[in-house]
Amino acid sequence: MRIRIVDAFTDRPFTGNPAGVMLLDTFPDDDRLQQVALEVNHAETAFAHRLPEDGPADWALRWFTPAAEVNMCGHATLATAHVLHTTGAHEGPVRFATRSGVLIATPREDGSITMDFPTAPLTRVELPGKVAEALGTEPLAVFDTGPNIGDLLVEVADEETVHALRPDIRSLGALSERGVIATARAEDPARGYDFVSRCFFPNLGIDEDPVTGSAHTALAPYWSERLGRAELTGLQASPRSGRVHTELRGERTLLSGHAVTVIEGDLLP
Repeated sequence: MRIRIVDAFTDRPFTGNPAGVMLLDTFPDDDRLQQVALEVNHAETAFAHRLPEDGPADWALRWFTPAAEVNMCGHATLATAHVLHTTGAHEGPVRFATRSGVLIATPREDGSITMDFPTAPLTRVELPGKVAEALGTEPLAVFDTGPNIGDLLVEVADEETVHALRPDIRSLGALSERGVIATARAEDPARGYDFVSRCFFPNLGIDEDPVTGSAHTALAPYWSERLGRAELTGLQASPRSGRVHTELRGERTLLSGHAVTVIEGDLLP
């Protein structure tokens, strides 16, 4: 079985967020998928197989971290769409049947791919003491992002604070189902981004995720409301770093970015 490692939300190898991608004839049992994801040991490994024609979706798609299957993953969806288009397995927009419904990924003339995801609902919560202890800084605001992604979104003082975070990973795991998104307004929008973030998902075996598409379904409505614009660019300030272009469309959020294949090989039986 062919397996590829794709760096997503970047156009340069060894940056962005790496994902494993496997195109299959059908899904094997869940234990096998989880074993492969653990062996790949990236934040996510995506598994896809073609569906019958004339249905509501073209490909079935599932995402596994090294520890668990997840409901939504942006960067591995981008990576899968990239593989489908660069290998000729699919042309034009591709509809993925997923745990989060049908997600559409559309290739653009500039080589980027735009994905249509559900917007995360944001509900303000009062956990300032626990969040401050886990993150090591006082939050300005804390929001629950709903069951689909299962994070806390935490605004902190400024961009410098986001870069400097050294959280207590074990304490973060007790705060939400998946993890914590820390964010702040960009210090200088002339640098080409409007807000910054970092994402920590200890409950999925990911201390810090390099670039998180799903988190931007919560970041987009949060910052669009505050900045007064539907279209924004977010910088995820992990060591690998990457940028996600967002467009808020009510209950849907468009996420756009590039991807590049860096490794291709065979998974032995």
